[in-house]
Amino acid sequence: MSPSIRTELVPMIKIAVPVVLAELSWMVMGVVDTVMVGPLGPEAISAAGVGNSMHIAFAIFGMAMMLGLDTLVSQAFGARDVRECHRLFFDGLMLSGLMAVPIMTLLVLVWFAIPLLGFHGAVRPLLEGYYGVLLLSTPFLLAYAACRRYLQGMHAVLPVMFALITANGINVAANWTLIYGNLGFPALGVTGAAWATVASRAYMMVALLTAVWWIDRQRTRDISGPSGGQAVGQPGLWHVERAFNAKRLRRLFGLGFPAASQTGAEVGVFALATALSGMLDPISSAAHQIALNMAGVAFMFPLGLGSAGAVRVGHAVGARDRQRAAAAGWTAILLATGFMVLAASTFVFRPRQLIGWFSTDPSVLSVGTSLLLLAAVFQLFDGIQGVITGTLRGLGDTQTPMKVNLIAHWLFGLPIGYLLCFVAGWGVYGLWVGLSLGLIVVGIVLFWVWSVKIRDYLEYGTLPMPVGHGSAEVST
Repeated sequence: MSPSIRTELVPMIKIAVPVVLAELSWMVMGVVDTVMVGPLGPEAISAAGVGNSMHIAFAIFGMAMMLGLDTLVSQAFGARDVRECHRLFFDGLMLSGLMAVPIMTLLVLVWFAIPLLGFHGAVRPLLEGYYGVLLLSTPFLLAYAACRRYLQGMHAVLPVMFALITANGINVAANWTLIYGNLGFPALGVTGAAWATVASRAYMMVALLTAVWWIDRQRTRDISGPSGGQAVGQPGLWHVERAFNAKRLRRLFGLGFPAASQTGAEVGVFALATALSGMLDPISSAAHQIALNMAGVAFMFPLGLGSAGAVRVGHAVGARDRQRAAAAGWTAILLATGFMVLAASTFVFRPRQLIGWFSTDPSVLSVGTSLLLLAAVFQLFDGIQGVITGTLRGLGDTQTPMKVNLIAHWLFGLPIGYLLCFVAGWGVYGLWVGLSLGLIVVGIVLFWVWSVKIRDYLEYGTLPMPVGHGSAEVST
């Protein structure tokens, strides 16, 4: 039977559900910090939200450098080249170590600059303490990202979900202990939430390194011969060469850098908007952070579907199955579209209840409710651009999403938001109008790009080269 959306639905869901749960768990970690410092007041909510956004704006670039593993590992796995998958794992770990140095340097420079950035006087000291601790989690996040992308490319997604869900349990327990001084520990306030997050992220790295070792051990045993020796041509993970290989690292960098630039452009614009909201009054800043958390939770579904779509599309490309690649991409897009319509409806009909989970302050409830209604406007477009960024990555195209995000967000959406906020006097509402316009443009353009590229792949068998050759086309 020819592959179709119907035949691709179950395999997509099998990968997507654990990945979406993993993305949700990742997002919930920041949300939990915001909720658990909520009783300390709007200033604490603002400090935790701004600190998280400032940190992730830089750390996400290094994590996204590993996105090239989605393409390369899934295509190698689809071609049944396990040896190449193993090589790529060590390339990813090496790249994560190389990225840690410049990213940590930038994070420290930002920490020193916080007193000069114009934050509200009640927020600034809390922000300095929270952010100064949180930046210590960066090396753990980068190594975790390499392990995660390798496992997802090999269709081993359950360990990622398990690691993130259990890490959230650690984060909640550590928050309860360190923020409020339970079990005999000192009450560290907002800074305690940062230490809890550092501990949970270190655990995530160790858990996934263990999962990589365990899963490879099981798969090596499955393909070994009668005597238990290694199968010919498919050595175990720890038996492949692990020496520095500049050519292989350039392949990963060639895919990862555009993907990281795209992710950095999108996350960075929201992080900068959050930093700008910190220059407004604490009520506006807290409401902005709460509404952004809610929109971020909704976005985890298309983001997870995009990761699953990247793996399924890449696997089909590696297997030279054009019809299955197209079916996988469209399945991921339809699932994301359906969910984001549901999310937008929830924001329209239940905004006050959602904001009430974070704060009962009447002013925060009023402003946050209005911001959620604005978020409802861009949900569909945000979901489409999130999932299509993944399906294009499966085809080997990380350049186009980067260019579209840079132009739409930084040259269009953010300038409009800044002018409406600080010049026209719309306040935080102006920021959100600009952010919404940027997302709408990205969603429309990427949907058109995907439609053209998958049509060309089906008709002519051409797709962007997956190892850093720009827009050159190769035939499959």
